[in-house]
Amino acid sequence: MRVSGRLCAEILKKIASMAKAGISPHQINAEAKKLIEQVGVKPAFLEYQAFPAVMCASVNNVAVHGVPSKIVLKNGDIIGLDFGVVVDGWYSDSALTVGIGNISYAASCLIHVTREALARGIAQAKVGNRIGDISAAIQFYVEKEEFSPIRELVGHGIGRKLHELPHVPNWGAAGAGEKIVSGMVLAIEPIISAGSPNLKQSADGFGFETIDKSLVAHFEHTVSITTAGTEILTKV
Repeated sequence: MRVSGRLCAEILKKIASMAKAGISPHQINAEAKKLIEQVGVKPAFLEYQAFPAVMCASVNNVAVHGVPSKIVLKNGDIIGLDFGVVVDGWYSDSALTVGIGNISYAASCLIHVTREALARGIAQAKVGNRIGDISAAIQFYVEKEEFSPIRELVGHGIGRKLHELPHVPNWGAAGAGEKIVSGMVLAIEPIISAGSPNLKQSADGFGFETIDKSLVAHFEHTVSITTAGTEILTKV
C-alpha cells in the first residue's frame, strides 16, 4: 500500500498544479489518465459504480464525486480533486482542494480549516483510540471555526477494496465507535461546508452539492496505523 499511496500522491500533486483559470476539469482528467498509463497503475475510480472518469472534480458548491466537465475554471473558483489508484490489488485514495487565482478570504479560510481538520483527525488515528476520537477532533475544530462538517459523507477503511469498514464520520463523540487496532488502514477525509451541510444530487448524476450553494472543501489522506505509529501513505 505504500507504493500505491506514493504513486497516488505524486499524480495528484501533478494534476493539482494544472488547476488554473482557463483550464477545464476535463483537461485535468485527461492528464491524470495519461499519467496513470505512464506509471502503469490502475485508476481506482473509473467505472466504480459506473463513474466515467479517473478522478472526481468538485467545483465550488459541489462537495464530492463531481464528473470532470469541459467548463473552464475561472478566477475565484475552488476545486476539490479526489483521486485514487490500484497497485497489485491495493487501493489508495487522496483528495485536496485548491483555489483558482485570487479567491475570497472566506474561501481561503475554508480551505485552511479543512486541511487543518484533516491533520487533527489524523493525530487521533492511533492504536487504542476509537473512531469517534477522529470524528470528534474534526467536528470540534471545524465548528469552532464556524464551518459545517457534512454528515452524509464519511471516510472509510481501505485496502483490497476502495471502500471498506469502518466508516469514519467527520462528526461524533470522543471515545465512541470502533476501537482502532494495529493494521488498520483508513481514508480520513473532512468534507466541510462554509454554510449548510445539506446536500442534493448534482445534475451529472454522480456529484453531490450543497442546497444553499455554499462552498465546500475536501482533503483526504490514506493512513496506516500500527503500534509503531501512524503513517500517511499519500503524502509527498
